[in-house]
Amino acid sequence: MPEIPLFGIVALLGLAIGSFLNVVIHRVPRDESLIHPGSHCPQCANPVRNRHNVPVVGWLMLRGRCADCGTRISARYPLVEAGTAALFVAVAARFGWSWELPAYLYLAAVAIALAMIDLDVMRLPDKIVLPSYAVAAALLVPVSLTAGDPADLLRGFLAAGLLYLLYRVLAIWGMGGGDVKLAPLLGFYLGWLGWGAVAVGALAGFLLGGVVGGMLIALKLASRKSRIPFGPYMLAGAFLAVFAAAPLAGWYTNLLLPTA
Repeated sequence: MPEIPLFGIVALLGLAIGSFLNVVIHRVPRDESLIHPGSHCPQCANPVRNRHNVPVVGWLMLRGRCADCGTRISARYPLVEAGTAALFVAVAARFGWSWELPAYLYLAAVAIALAMIDLDVMRLPDKIVLPSYAVAAALLVPVSLTAGDPADLLRGFLAAGLLYLLYRVLAIWGMGGGDVKLAPLLGFYLGWLGWGAVAVGALAGFLLGGVVGGMLIALKLASRKSRIPFGPYMLAGAFLAVFAAAPLAGWYTNLLLPTA
């Protein structure tokens, strides 16, 4: 199968990028440099040896502890690396050898970083969200103008505007400013795929947020007044649409308008 080499390439790429995302997730909310210093133990500050800096494998070799001071290293690090690789493979299975693939791989990486940061500090940093608009345009606009359909680009811009207006209105009732800034980016990516993807992605984000929020309240892990980060649900809903918008939209249409 011609896709097999692609899956191997993006899996290795995902592991490497996942390792970098761990740095992004830890340092960006703290306004720290992503370059200096290099990877180090936050407890003893000793640098991580090259042989221990291999994604997933390094954590397993160390049995989840710093090689110098023995401080426990969170299992989240290898999970982010493995999760990035898995999501990259899923995106590659969705788009194959296409010009759109780099754009949606980038979105996958951004989604993991933003979701984890929002869960940690309840913030979607402008340092990640705003440059992503330029990257999305740089990766998809040339595709539309050369190998793609200009209608895809126009639909992406329209969807971005619609989701921005929706979230700007919701901001009146307390929707976070970071969510408002993220919404048009997701709208652009989903609009590129079609209006069905826009509808499924937007609705799924609210449904997922409502279900998880309800569960947390039922389990008394949160109250109705608790602040719950919404970015992860927006991103999860968007990727649900990326992978399954067509069947979900068809199922919903049949539910509302059953055929004879």
